[in-house]
Amino acid sequence: MSSPTPELPSDTSPSDSEVSPEKVVCHELAAMQKNWWWFLALGIGWVVLGTIALSSSLLVSLVAVALFGVLMLIAGIAQVVSAFWSGKWSGAMVQLLVGILYTVVGFMIFDKPGEAAVGLTLLIAGFLIIGGIIRIVLALSEQFSGWGWVLLNGIVTLLLGILIFKQWPLSGAWVIGLFVGIEMIFNGWYWIMLSLGIRKSPKIEC
Repeated sequence: MSSPTPELPSDTSPSDSEVSPEKVVCHELAAMQKNWWWFLALGIGWVVLGTIALSSSLLVSLVAVALFGVLMLIAGIAQVVSAFWSGKWSGAMVQLLVGILYTVVGFMIFDKPGEAAVGLTLLIAGFLIIGGIIRIVLALSEQFSGWGWVLLNGIVTLLLGILIFKQWPLSGAWVIGLFVGIEMIFNGWYWIMLSLGIRKSPKIEC
Protein backbone atom coordinates (compact mmCIF):
# COMPACT_ATOMS: atom_id res chain seq x y z
CA MET A 1 0.00 0.00 0.00
CA SER A 2 1.16 3.46 -0.77
CA SER A 3 1.59 5.73 2.21
CA PRO A 4 -0.85 8.66 2.43
CA THR A 5 0.43 11.93 1.17
CA PRO A 6 1.07 14.26 4.09
CA GLU A 7 -1.08 17.36 4.10
CA LEU A 8 0.75 20.66 4.04
CA PRO A 9 -0.27 23.04 6.82
CA SER A 10 -2.53 25.76 5.53
CA ASP A 11 -1.60 29.34 6.24
CA THR A 12 -4.63 30.73 8.07
CA SER A 13 -2.93 33.83 9.37
CA PRO A 14 -4.15 37.08 7.80
CA SER A 15 -1.92 38.65 5.18
CA ASP A 16 0.17 41.66 5.97
CA SER A 17 -1.91 43.74 3.57
CA GLU A 18 -5.03 43.25 5.67
CA VAL A 19 -5.36 46.03 8.24
CA SER A 20 -8.10 46.13 10.83
CA PRO A 21 -10.33 49.21 11.06
CA GLU A 22 -9.17 49.71 14.65
CA LYS A 23 -5.58 49.93 13.45
CA VAL A 24 -6.52 52.51 10.82
CA VAL A 25 -8.36 54.65 13.38
CA CYS A 26 -5.44 54.36 15.78
CA HIS A 27 -2.96 55.57 13.16
CA GLU A 28 -5.28 58.43 12.17
CA LEU A 29 -5.60 59.60 15.78
CA ALA A 30 -1.86 59.33 16.29
CA ALA A 31 -1.28 61.44 13.18
CA MET A 32 -3.76 64.06 14.45
CA GLN A 33 -1.94 64.22 17.78
CA LYS A 34 1.38 64.68 16.00
CA ASN A 35 0.06 67.49 13.79
CA TRP A 36 -2.32 69.18 16.25
CA TRP A 37 -0.75 72.58 15.60
CA TRP A 38 -1.97 72.46 11.97
CA PHE A 39 -5.54 72.46 13.27
CA LEU A 40 -4.65 75.32 15.64
CA ALA A 41 -3.18 77.37 12.78
CA LEU A 42 -6.25 76.64 10.65
CA GLY A 43 -8.57 77.80 13.42
CA ILE A 44 -6.60 81.00 14.01
CA GLY A 45 -6.66 81.69 10.27
CA TRP A 46 -10.45 81.28 10.15
CA VAL A 47 -10.90 83.61 13.15
CA VAL A 48 -8.67 86.25 11.57
CA LEU A 49 -10.50 86.02 8.23
CA GLY A 50 -13.86 86.15 10.01
CA THR A 51 -12.83 89.27 11.90
CA ILE A 52 -11.74 90.90 8.64
CA ALA A 53 -15.06 89.88 7.08
CA LEU A 54 -16.98 91.54 9.91
CA SER A 55 -15.07 94.77 9.40
CA SER A 56 -15.64 94.64 5.62
CA SER A 57 -19.17 93.28 5.52
CA LEU A 58 -20.15 95.19 2.37
CA LEU A 59 -17.24 93.81 0.33
CA VAL A 60 -17.77 90.30 1.69
CA SER A 61 -21.49 90.49 0.87
CA LEU A 62 -20.76 91.44 -2.74
CA VAL A 63 -18.10 88.75 -3.13
CA ALA A 64 -20.31 86.07 -1.54
CA VAL A 65 -23.28 86.95 -3.72
CA ALA A 66 -21.14 87.08 -6.87
CA LEU A 67 -19.66 83.68 -6.00
CA PHE A 68 -23.17 82.34 -5.45
CA GLY A 69 -24.11 83.63 -8.91
CA VAL A 70 -21.09 81.93 -10.47
CA LEU A 71 -22.00 78.63 -8.82
CA MET A 72 -25.57 78.89 -10.09
CA LEU A 73 -24.28 79.74 -13.55
CA ILE A 74 -21.98 76.71 -13.60
CA ALA A 75 -24.74 74.45 -12.28
CA GLY A 76 -27.17 75.73 -14.93
CA ILE A 77 -24.73 75.19 -17.79
CA ALA A 78 -23.92 71.70 -16.54
CA GLN A 79 -27.62 70.84 -16.30
CA VAL A 80 -28.31 72.12 -19.82
CA VAL A 81 -25.42 70.06 -21.21
CA SER A 82 -26.56 66.96 -19.34
CA ALA A 83 -30.10 67.44 -20.65
CA PHE A 84 -28.79 67.22 -24.24
CA TRP A 85 -26.51 64.30 -23.46
CA SER A 86 -29.16 62.26 -21.67
CA GLY A 87 -31.13 61.78 -24.89
CA LYS A 88 -34.88 61.59 -25.25
CA TRP A 89 -36.61 60.81 -21.96
CA SER A 90 -39.62 62.17 -20.15
CA GLY A 91 -37.70 64.52 -17.85
CA ALA A 92 -35.26 65.95 -20.39
CA MET A 93 -37.37 69.02 -21.13
CA VAL A 94 -37.87 69.81 -17.43
CA GLN A 95 -34.15 69.40 -16.80
CA LEU A 96 -33.39 71.68 -19.73
CA LEU A 97 -35.78 74.39 -18.51
CA VAL A 98 -34.38 74.23 -14.97
CA GLY A 99 -30.86 74.48 -16.35
CA ILE A 100 -31.78 77.54 -18.40
CA LEU A 101 -33.42 79.12 -15.34
CA TYR A 102 -30.32 78.48 -13.22
CA THR A 103 -28.11 79.95 -15.95
CA VAL A 104 -30.18 83.11 -16.36
CA VAL A 105 -30.56 83.71 -12.60
CA GLY A 106 -26.89 82.99 -12.00
CA PHE A 107 -25.87 85.49 -14.68
CA MET A 108 -28.23 88.14 -13.27
CA ILE A 109 -26.84 87.67 -9.75
CA PHE A 110 -23.24 87.81 -10.97
CA ASP A 111 -23.94 90.84 -13.17
CA LYS A 112 -25.55 92.88 -10.35
CA PRO A 113 -24.43 91.45 -6.99
CA GLY A 114 -25.51 94.56 -5.09
CA GLU A 115 -29.15 94.30 -6.12
CA ALA A 116 -29.05 90.54 -5.63
CA ALA A 117 -27.71 91.02 -2.10
CA VAL A 118 -30.63 93.30 -1.28
CA GLY A 119 -33.12 90.72 -2.58
CA LEU A 120 -31.42 87.85 -0.75
CA THR A 121 -31.40 89.90 2.45
CA LEU A 122 -35.15 90.36 2.25
CA LEU A 123 -35.51 86.61 1.73
CA ILE A 124 -33.29 85.92 4.75
CA ALA A 125 -35.36 88.29 6.89
CA GLY A 126 -38.54 86.49 5.85
CA PHE A 127 -37.10 83.09 6.70
CA LEU A 128 -35.89 84.33 10.10
CA ILE A 129 -39.29 85.84 10.98
CA ILE A 130 -41.23 82.75 9.92
CA GLY A 131 -38.74 80.39 11.58
CA GLY A 132 -38.84 82.39 14.82
CA ILE A 133 -42.65 82.39 14.93
CA ILE A 134 -42.77 78.64 14.30
CA ARG A 135 -40.28 77.97 17.14
CA ILE A 136 -42.20 80.21 19.55
CA VAL A 137 -45.58 78.64 18.78
CA LEU A 138 -44.13 75.12 18.96
CA ALA A 139 -42.39 75.76 22.29
CA LEU A 140 -45.47 77.35 23.92
CA SER A 141 -47.94 74.78 22.61
CA GLU A 142 -45.97 71.59 23.28
CA GLN A 143 -43.76 72.59 26.25
CA PHE A 144 -41.51 69.57 25.77
CA SER A 145 -38.25 69.00 27.61
CA GLY A 146 -36.02 72.02 27.10
CA TRP A 147 -38.82 74.06 25.52
CA GLY A 148 -37.50 77.22 27.19
CA TRP A 149 -34.33 77.15 25.08
CA VAL A 150 -36.40 76.67 21.94
CA LEU A 151 -38.58 79.61 22.99
CA LEU A 152 -35.51 81.78 23.55
CA ASN A 153 -34.10 80.71 20.19
CA GLY A 154 -37.37 81.60 18.50
CA ILE A 155 -37.53 85.02 20.15
CA VAL A 156 -33.94 85.87 19.17
CA THR A 157 -34.52 84.62 15.62
CA LEU A 158 -37.74 86.63 15.30
CA LEU A 159 -36.13 89.81 16.63
CA LEU A 160 -33.18 89.37 14.29
CA GLY A 161 -35.51 88.94 11.32
CA ILE A 162 -37.52 92.03 12.30
CA LEU A 163 -34.30 94.05 12.77
CA ILE A 164 -33.06 93.09 9.31
CA PHE A 165 -36.47 93.82 7.77
CA LYS A 166 -36.78 97.22 9.49
CA GLN A 167 -33.39 98.27 8.11
CA TRP A 168 -34.03 96.88 4.64
CA PRO A 169 -32.84 97.75 1.98
CA LEU A 170 -29.84 99.24 3.83
CA SER A 171 -29.35 95.93 5.63
CA GLY A 172 -28.60 94.32 2.27
CA ALA A 173 -25.16 95.94 2.42
CA TRP A 174 -24.02 94.12 5.57
CA VAL A 175 -26.25 91.18 6.51
CA ILE A 176 -24.72 88.52 4.25
CA GLY A 177 -21.18 89.65 5.05
CA LEU A 178 -22.04 89.63 8.75
CA PHE A 179 -23.36 86.07 8.58
CA VAL A 180 -20.31 84.92 6.61
CA GLY A 181 -17.95 86.53 9.14
CA ILE A 182 -19.76 85.01 12.13
CA GLU A 183 -19.72 81.58 10.48
CA MET A 184 -15.98 81.86 9.82
CA ILE A 185 -15.26 82.88 13.42
CA PHE A 186 -17.32 80.02 14.87
CA ASN A 187 -15.68 77.59 12.47
CA GLY A 188 -12.27 78.88 13.53
CA TRP A 189 -12.99 78.45 17.22
CA TYR A 190 -14.18 74.92 16.53
CA TRP A 191 -10.78 74.03 15.02
CA ILE A 192 -8.96 75.81 17.86
CA MET A 193 -10.84 73.89 20.54
CA LEU A 194 -10.38 70.64 18.61
CA SER A 195 -6.62 71.18 18.36
CA LEU A 196 -6.30 71.98 22.08
CA GLY A 197 -8.36 68.91 22.95
CA ILE A 198 -6.15 66.71 20.77
CA ARG A 199 -3.02 68.15 22.37
CA LYS A 200 -4.24 67.48 25.93
CA SER A 201 -5.48 63.93 25.17
CA PRO A 202 -3.35 60.94 26.28
CA LYS A 203 -0.71 59.89 23.75
CA ILE A 204 -1.85 57.02 21.54
CA GLU A 205 0.53 54.16 20.79
CA CYS A 206 -0.36 51.87 17.87
